[in-house]
Amino acid sequence: MISGLSSMATRPLLAELSEHIRLVHGLPVRFEAAGGVEIARRVREGAEADLLVLADGALAALEKEGLLLAGTARPLWTSQVVAAVPEGSPVPVLDSESDLRAVLRSAKKIAYSTGPSGTDLIDLISRLGLADALAGRLVQAPPGVPAGSLLSCGQADLAFQQRSELMDLPGVVIAGPLPGDSAINSTFGGGVLSSASQPGLALEVLDLFGSDMGSRTARARGMRASGNSRSA
Repeated sequence: MISGLSSMATRPLLAELSEHIRLVHGLPVRFEAAGGVEIARRVREGAEADLLVLADGALAALEKEGLLLAGTARPLWTSQVVAAVPEGSPVPVLDSESDLRAVLRSAKKIAYSTGPSGTDLIDLISRLGLADALAGRLVQAPPGVPAGSLLSCGQADLAFQQRSELMDLPGVVIAGPLPGDSAINSTFGGGVLSSASQPGLALEVLDLFGSDMGSRTARARGMRASGNSRSA
């Protein structure tokens, strides 16, 4: 059994890829997912696993700390951040930055995540000069909870997160990606943990994630392969 840790954004994709690898290659793979900050904390505290899949910034920090085997970390998939609204609400137009400004200003509560998409959204709001106007309307989802889930329970009327995390949520309608220079993309990478009990097999699994099969599965899950992932 190859064990892995990942953030919530890649959970459905990793579940599908792991099942494929089990069926086709006879290699059982199991991932445990939680909020990215929580997973990074566990790794620093000595969590035992073979593989790690996280946002590239968090992955790079852990690699620098010596918690990944040298040379194994690589980008895998990129996920586009999109806006979403509750099902039944008018779907806003996001053709321009002016549209985005209007949508943000009109929202009563705006949900965002604790992950990289949330950090990038706050930076974008500041760049748009809306930080003060929206300060009382921003609602951060708890770690490991999709920002889109706050739409269906009535805690927000607008949410921003990776498409991969919003596309299968009930009661949520994706309005579309952010326009032009406002676009936000989050890249997720993988690496073999220094504590891996089966580093060779773990590296084989990582290669399969970066293969053409992995790329096709990622597209179906709202992501795209990153340019430097390997083919196998």
